[in-house]
Amino acid sequence: AAPSPEDPSLERHFKGHRDAVTCVDFSLNTKQLASGSMDSCLMVWHMKPQSRAYRFAGHKDAVTCVNFSPSGHLLASGSRDKTVRIWVPNVKGESTVFRAHTATVRSVHFCSDGQSLVTASDDKTVKVWSTHRQRFLFSLSQHINWVRCARFSPDGRLIVSASDDKTVKLWDRSSRECVHSYCEHGGFVTYVDFHPSGTCIAAAGMDNTVKVWDVRTHRLLQHYQLHSAAVNALSFHPTGNYLITASSDSTLKILDLMEGRLLYTLHGHQGPVTTVAFSRTGEYFASGGSDEQVMVWKSNFDVADYGEATKVQRPPATLASSARTLPEGDFPLPSARGRSLESVQSQPPEPLSVPQTLTSTLEHIVSQLDVLTQTVSILEQRLTLTEDKLKQCLENQQLIMHRTTP
Repeated sequence: AAPSPEDPSLERHFKGHRDAVTCVDFSLNTKQLASGSMDSCLMVWHMKPQSRAYRFAGHKDAVTCVNFSPSGHLLASGSRDKTVRIWVPNVKGESTVFRAHTATVRSVHFCSDGQSLVTASDDKTVKVWSTHRQRFLFSLSQHINWVRCARFSPDGRLIVSASDDKTVKLWDRSSRECVHSYCEHGGFVTYVDFHPSGTCIAAAGMDNTVKVWDVRTHRLLQHYQLHSAAVNALSFHPTGNYLITASSDSTLKILDLMEGRLLYTLHGHQGPVTTVAFSRTGEYFASGGSDEQVMVWKSNFDVADYGEATKVQRPPATLASSARTLPEGDFPLPSARGRSLESVQSQPPEPLSVPQTLTSTLEHIVSQLDVLTQTVSILEQRLTLTEDKLKQCLENQQLIMHRTTP
């Protein structure tokens, strides 16, 4: 059957990388598309036909991640050479180098105000930087294995990170404390991002799954096992209604988060699809793979979505069933259409009258929770030291298997 006008369509593909494409990101105005590759180069493609691409050479090893600043005037990249570079995406291609990680940098992401940058690395840390002062601010270091991805929440108050320790961690940026650890993945967690509303996160894993959690209640909202191989990346549509995933099974899949079902499976890449990203308006999405190609697709979703893209950010509704007994695949979700997040947020909260005794009880509970949190943190640090000692013993006995970098 001929595809209907609403089906996603391949618009164009860019060829120029000499090795697997690892990352893609659109500029604010969708006029530029950046991509990084194992060939150590960063490419900036122009969406306008017949325009020449920029090739930026500066990294001394594979480029693993790329992200445009909110204004589009800067471009951040991370590399296996352990550095982060901030580029001016023009013909000159000038860049500034940030050095603080001691291993491969896997992820770079600008805060929505453009003032900060969060990075994740194989050195097991998440680091936050001042963009304009070009200086390191602080580290978050409770992960016990490589950290593959870290992202700011839309309001910049939270940071989420995904690691090979099979956890997703939620951090409070101001206190620099780990607020919660999500441990439901059965393998390395490859990618994580915030829903545009800021109320949910979605994480992809080597266990072929995608999971969506509510960051307020920490409940598992949705669980998808639709791919037949590792899920390498994901991206939310700006409306928050759709999620696209990229997998080593050579496919892209588009999920309808409102109805909790698979909409499309897209075949285009020859080999693993390593990266995917929606444009800031949601009109396009780009994908990259081990076939060295960057593909640009037209979403062709309901046209009404584009007009509402900056307004309508509907978080997926909570499922009635327990997270432990969720079936894999499709989930019927209550409709959330008709109410935008902005309209909800613009209403002032009603004042609550709380009895003094209840207030003091709650304060006592919170203080006890703080003590427990500190105790858990100390225990985690001790466990990390114990694990490191065990690893050292195993290495000495030549029993540990050598791990190859993917």
